[in-house]
Amino acid sequence: MTSRSSELDLVLLWHMHQPDYRDYNTGEFMLPWVYLHAIKDYTDMAHHLEKHPGIRLVVNFVPVLLDQLEDYADQFSSGTLRDPLLRLLATPDFDRISPSERLLILNSCFLNNHDTMLKPYPCYQHLRDLYDHLQKMGDKELMYVSGQYLADLLVWYHLAWTGESVRREHECIVNLMSQGKLFSHGDRILLFNLIGELIRDIIPRYRKLAESGQIELSTTPHYHPLAPLLIDFTSARDSQPEVALPAHPVYPGGKKRVAFHLQSAINSHQARFGSAPSGVWPAEGAVSGPLLDILIEHERQWCASGENVLANSLRKSYPEQPLPARNEYLYRPYRYGTENSNILCFFRDDRLSDMIGFEYAKWFGHDAAGNLVQQLEQIHNEAGNNPAPVVSVILDGENAWETYPYNGYYFLNDLYSMLENHPAIRTTTFHAYTTRLAEDKVEITRLPALAAGSWVYGSFSTWIGDHDKNLAWELLCAAKHSYDLVMQSPRLTDEEKAAAEKQLASCESSDWFWWFGDYNSPHSVESFDLAFRKNLTNLYRLLKIPAPITLLEPISRGGTSTGESGAMRHAAS
Repeated sequence: MTSRSSELDLVLLWHMHQPDYRDYNTGEFMLPWVYLHAIKDYTDMAHHLEKHPGIRLVVNFVPVLLDQLEDYADQFSSGTLRDPLLRLLATPDFDRISPSERLLILNSCFLNNHDTMLKPYPCYQHLRDLYDHLQKMGDKELMYVSGQYLADLLVWYHLAWTGESVRREHECIVNLMSQGKLFSHGDRILLFNLIGELIRDIIPRYRKLAESGQIELSTTPHYHPLAPLLIDFTSARDSQPEVALPAHPVYPGGKKRVAFHLQSAINSHQARFGSAPSGVWPAEGAVSGPLLDILIEHERQWCASGENVLANSLRKSYPEQPLPARNEYLYRPYRYGTENSNILCFFRDDRLSDMIGFEYAKWFGHDAAGNLVQQLEQIHNEAGNNPAPVVSVILDGENAWETYPYNGYYFLNDLYSMLENHPAIRTTTFHAYTTRLAEDKVEITRLPALAAGSWVYGSFSTWIGDHDKNLAWELLCAAKHSYDLVMQSPRLTDEEKAAAEKQLASCESSDWFWWFGDYNSPHSVESFDLAFRKNLTNLYRLLKIPAPITLLEPISRGGTSTGESGAMRHAAS
């Protein structure tokens, strides 16, 4: 084994994902989050990389997100808009829109982080104050707001969702923000056209960054399924032995479905970026031994998960030995299974990842960046005899920034600046790191057993185990059973079978199960509950059989929102 490295390798992985919000029956987008994150987060994250060419990192794009980005680009090119909010943004006369469209604007256009995306803008705050005043008089009073109020509200909602880099590089955004109110149809068309331009540029920008060698692009099984549970529900008991499981003992044909999602993702990546992905970030960092066997069969070189999964795996592998000190086991890759296994597993530093995701938004950007670098320096100093220490920092590349002032602009700019020229910290990618290990013939620690789990608590409790989540699984299992029977019969054409398979894949996303439960707000649960049931109902329609009447009733209603609600969770409970 070689001596300790003089540098600490740092792999930042930004995970970009949104579930499939399309209603496959109508073609309409049920929720706008793909294009809103596109004009705010995907643009800003590309901008920071373009301004800091010395930074190396990994960007993980889930294929179903890319599918939807291309769908939006096609909408702008064709002029046929299937997103209700975008369609309204381009509508000429707001005094003539329908009552349901008025309600859509009123119910949608305050859905953001008010501290960072509403209160800083007096004109937007004024619109909120008027809304609150009218609401106190009764919901019916809101129907008397003018078309101009609705136009201004819709414009401000989109302005608040633009990225900081967009505001700095596009004069029309500055002009509209300075104008503040009384936006005309022409003003809205300027904003609308810019949104289309930004969306069309996203995939080419990241492909260019990858072709330059600055970033590595990785993937996730296509529709973001919770793969270990699709393969085997009992994998949840690796971390929670007493967890309640769905009534169905197993998801029908789950292993083949996971292989389908993975191969589809590889094909998608190849088509969009010109090469197959070296590595895979499984949905939710959820891994199990059978899943890694599938990754090995598909010749992927690396995957990653959460720190708690590693700790549980070490306990499972060496039950008679106490867990070593954290810095002795975390900052290294592991070879799963046999010595000849061709896949390396990396495990994220949950503490540092959660600092970015949840804590640094409360700091001044420069101070937060300095603190992160200082902690990395401490890890390097404590690396001991580790010949190639590597820190994996992995988290959402989109949801965190909504809580940061200026969409995290100063934090990311200062962090990249500090890392770009740091004498002891080397930013890199998983592919580059694994290639260097092979060239230097560095011995890789073997992990005999892998405990199934995710990056959230090291378990699957966010997706299975309570009444609502298990009910959702049971409804999906019943639909899959019907799907299998129909697909074996001659009643569907090849084209109809392909449509049904695509719809099934969307139903298998982990995101629906994430939102079920009383720890999420009723509003969030309602929208995702409805989307899941629509997807299942449409699957039955495509199979040409009646949908169960149970799909007319909500699966989950939510409850009191807690600190662990929303689109992000801490790694530890």
